[in-house]
Amino acid sequence: MNSTPNALDQAIRATTVETGKYLTFTLAEEAYGIGILKVKEIIGMIPVTHVPRTPVFVKGVINLRGKVLPVVDLRLKFDMGEIPYTERTCIIVVEIDTDDETVLIGIVVDAVSEVLNIAAETVEAPPAFGASLSTEYILGMAKTDSGVKIILNIDKVLNQADISLVKDLD
Repeated sequence: MNSTPNALDQAIRATTVETGKYLTFTLAEEAYGIGILKVKEIIGMIPVTHVPRTPVFVKGVINLRGKVLPVVDLRLKFDMGEIPYTERTCIIVVEIDTDDETVLIGIVVDAVSEVLNIAAETVEAPPAFGASLSTEYILGMAKTDSGVKIILNIDKVLNQADISLVKDLD
């Protein structure tokens, strides 16, 4: 897959970076951020109903106020290994835009940190790791006083096949 950003990716990155507000969270001691406009709510861990024959990163579905939402564990999606959930583990309900619709998905993270204002000039393009490693799901790297935060393009974290799979769960 080509890691050169196309015009749409650049427009998404520019729009997200311009808003400047990010929900930050941790996964395996690393700090990540998602544009606050993509976040619908944050909930503590609740029982997840496992759905057979789904990829390991798809934890299952939850019933959130009468709506069935698929749940994805970002640690497993990013091949970070599974750990037991703690009292800080939570589900961030995010809005993912696909080619033809918007889908609500829960993503499991180790802990939510804070909402940060990140100035556009402190965000650099993701590093190029060559053609063999795609970083299209990274909007940029934000330099903050507490270190570097990886800003995710949540619309690209799951590929189209993943989204089709979890869409069918709800």
